[in-house]
Amino acid sequence: MNAKGHRRGLASVGVLAALLIAIPVAGADPSPSAPPGQSKPDKTEKAPKAEKGPEVTVTVTGTVAKTTDDQGRPAFTLTADGKTWQLSAGPPWFWGDKNPLKAFVGKDVVVVGSSHEGEAELDVETVDGTALREGGKPPWAGGPWVVGETHPGWKPWMADGKPGKGLGLAGAPGQNKDKTKDKTPDSDEPSGD
Repeated sequence: MNAKGHRRGLASVGVLAALLIAIPVAGADPSPSAPPGQSKPDKTEKAPKAEKGPEVTVTVTGTVAKTTDDQGRPAFTLTADGKTWQLSAGPPWFWGDKNPLKAFVGKDVVVVGSSHEGEAELDVETVDGTALREGGKPPWAGGPWVVGETHPGWKPWMADGKPGKGLGLAGAPGQNKDKTKDKTPDSDEPSGD
């Protein structure tokens, strides 16, 4: 075999060895493997959320009762025509103990609101003809930056405002150095006189 054929043979063997190594590695699962004795959980897709029925306006008459939700916060119900409605004036985390429905506990009232067809939660708009809040954007809208510490997404570092906002050039770090400190004219420089 001549030198040229010998080099081709070595190159072919090298390519074949590289393929034998690369093919199993390329086909391997890139996710981390489970520790010995444990199996990896099956990857399951999330089930799509059930479609809510159309939103309808509901008027109910009954007595408002106070209960607590699964997190111990005040919750309000009203039973009318054998159906118990979960009354909502907005998110419980926003209102805390100051929920506007609290004033109607134990009273017979007429409640108007909206609900999705087939559900028992009633988003209250008026009680005895009086609106619970002004129209427009609700006071709990805007996320933790707008609502503040009562918002469930609030983090302590947010108390200082949004990063990079509010300091301006005058308040930026390093901008308030004393620039006149230790300035002495060099005797080698010609004066401008």
